[in-house]
Amino acid sequence: MSGLDLKLHGGGLWPEPTQLPEETRTFIRDADARVGQMSGQPYGAAYLDGLLLDPTMTLESRPTTAAVLAAESIEPSNALAMLKGIQHAHYENGLRVVEPDVLRQIAVEIGLDPDAFEAALQRVDVDLHITDARRFMQQIGASGFPAFVLQVGEQWFAVPHQQFASDAQGFADWLGQVLSQHAEAKA
Repeated sequence: MSGLDLKLHGGGLWPEPTQLPEETRTFIRDADARVGQMSGQPYGAAYLDGLLLDPTMTLESRPTTAAVLAAESIEPSNALAMLKGIQHAHYENGLRVVEPDVLRQIAVEIGLDPDAFEAALQRVDVDLHITDARRFMQQIGASGFPAFVLQVGEQWFAVPHQQFASDAQGFADWLGQVLSQHAEAKA
């Protein structure tokens, strides 16, 4: 929907480096394959049949959150490009996006100067950002990952996105209704 500004907040799903047991990785693999079939979201064989089956795969939110924050600090529009690059690298190409070299390569792929990206990485306070994001989620009543919050004027709404997982039009209708109700209340 046009006219909406997007602001990313990393809540730190994986606060510490985590390696998952085989049964959890298999469960995620099967669930992601179903999500891909239902939604059309691409999940690559390198992810489904490679990375997810590797017992040394490590999940951690801090490196990827820091990369998004660093990209955003260079230019705000870079945040979403970095997030998309990380998602593509992980879910389609099966790359280990917690590794600094992979994140640097993504930064270069989205057009960032590698030295500027490295300097920005050194400046971001990822722990403070995650703490603030979690506090904000708690105040609004948003839970889970991902969570979405909509600000309309001075009001904040936790977005019930789970019910729209495979219904983009339903989501657009819900969003239009919320915005319309706000406009009517304001008039």
